[in-house]
Amino acid sequence: MEQRIYGVSEINQYIKQMLDGDPLLGDVLIRGEISNYKLYPSGHHYFTLKDQEGAIRCVVFKGQALRLRFRPENGMKVIAQGRITVFPRDGAYQLYCNTLSADGVGDLHVAFEQLKEKLYREGLFDPAHKKPLPRYPRRIAIITSGAGAAVHDMIRIIRRRYPIAEIALLPVRVQGAEAPPEIVGAIRYANRWRVGDLIITGRGGGSIEDLWAFNDERVARAIYESELPVIAAVGHEPDVTIADFVADVRAATPSHAAEIAVPDRTELLDRLRGAKEAMARSEARRLELCRQRLQNLAGKRAMTDPMAFLQDKRLLLDYVQRGLLHGGETLVLGRRRRLGELAAAVDALSPLKVLGRGYAMVTREEGAVVRSAAEVDVEDKLWITMGDGRIRCRVEEKEEFRDGTEEKDL
Repeated sequence: MEQRIYGVSEINQYIKQMLDGDPLLGDVLIRGEISNYKLYPSGHHYFTLKDQEGAIRCVVFKGQALRLRFRPENGMKVIAQGRITVFPRDGAYQLYCNTLSADGVGDLHVAFEQLKEKLYREGLFDPAHKKPLPRYPRRIAIITSGAGAAVHDMIRIIRRRYPIAEIALLPVRVQGAEAPPEIVGAIRYANRWRVGDLIITGRGGGSIEDLWAFNDERVARAIYESELPVIAAVGHEPDVTIADFVADVRAATPSHAAEIAVPDRTELLDRLRGAKEAMARSEARRLELCRQRLQNLAGKRAMTDPMAFLQDKRLLLDYVQRGLLHGGETLVLGRRRRLGELAAAVDALSPLKVLGRGYAMVTREEGAVVRSAAEVDVEDKLWITMGDGRIRCRVEEKEEFRDGTEEKDL
């Protein structure tokens, strides 16, 4: 009997039918470590699941990948659920994963740690970005469920501690797939319209699944981008969410958030009373000092004898007047003495003094002084000025002296 010859595709299809018909391989759980992880633009995830002795190829299609709560990474230990079958074109069997969960810890815990690490690297937890809370807020925006017990606790505490503050409640869902976009929208609305001076967002306690809306990346970025200070009040003291790390202030509980959002009116009243008493004591001390100063001034001579001040000033005026007169007289005498000295010096240099001693001054008729015999000629008419008068004369003869000899002109 001749043996039948099969095509490759026929064998691959036969093996696929065998694997598809095996109930064990149709829904199997496999534990292993992820390696060669790749995310393709199509949205499909491809990786190899291995243990110490073997490996199996795996694929998570886009539809199933969108339901993953964490991002697969190389080296991560996971439990994959799905079916094993053959891809006829390649003739290789692989695991088509429906779900993927972290081995040893929950999916949500892994997703939390991954998002926390990502946002930390981006600087969303940086303390330098934290905004201070206003000391005396006039209006507070509360973003939480309008039906939960947490909102009633916050309103009650704010009313008790600081009743003058207004409360703007922005009700949102805080659980489920619709919660993150509603929380993000409320935060942006509060910022755009300045609904309050600060924002409190959160909810009461619950499981990690219940609190997961506050671990959403969209909510974290909305809190980071908020221009208004944000207090995160999620769950109870042990509960920690991504919102707690991003918010400007973390409150242990919603009630704690209400307490740190507003001052206590009892403490404020005590401080005001203390300030009032301190001001009263300060004013009393100031008035006492003013009273003492007034008493001291009342005993002054100027107050008991008002004319004494004028008399003292009159005496001072007389003293200044005498000083001015004496100074003026001294100045005048000094100037007179100096004038006499200068007059004597000028008089000593006066030409009249010289003429008085027998000398004479010769001038021409037009007034020019004759200084040399060479300046005149015979028959010139000259004036001779002496100490007691002058005479007019005509040159009949002149003599000039040169080198000790005489020269006569006739």
